[in-house]
Amino acid sequence: MKTAEADLKEIKSLMERSSRFISLSGLSGVFAGLYALAGSWLANQYIASDYKQIELWPLMGIAASVLLLSLLTAIFFTTRNARRKNQKIWDKLSQRMLWNLAVPLIAGGLFLIILIFQEQYYLVAPGMLIFYGLALINGSKYTLNDIRYVGYFQIVLGLMATCFHGNGLLFWSIGFGWLHIIYGALMYWKYER
Repeated sequence: MKTAEADLKEIKSLMERSSRFISLSGLSGVFAGLYALAGSWLANQYIASDYKQIELWPLMGIAASVLLLSLLTAIFFTTRNARRKNQKIWDKLSQRMLWNLAVPLIAGGLFLIILIFQEQYYLVAPGMLIFYGLALINGSKYTLNDIRYVGYFQIVLGLMATCFHGNGLLFWSIGFGWLHIIYGALMYWKYER
């Protein structure tokens, strides 16, 4: 016989599934973090190899590769997770979540391109962290609340990076690398295990 508490838990679960996209996989966060750490290692090797003749395009290529690999991995693991939970991967909730993530990311991307053309390179890594954090906070309304806290940490790291010129790659590694690995592992343990 069901208790009132069990009924309330079931109602809460149904409401959460109907108002939040909950198929995001913690494994995608772990892999995104690993890609970011590999990318920051490659960028550091490139910078250290010939400090006087640094070209911007190889660094942008590394960043684009990290982003592309992270997106493909997120799509793979999220699709797999949605199938396991018998959820649709592309519905109104996922569309709203992606739109709320996209607006700050696109605005941030355009802002960073302007910084690059104005040769304000020292603000690029902090800007990436800040706008990514804003996107996570904005998108958290339509998915797991835990993502909001990652957003807060990203913003704090971005603001700290603006205070420590020359250490953007270090803060970028912490935010996009280690923070994603820790968050992804915790989310996997909490929701997917």
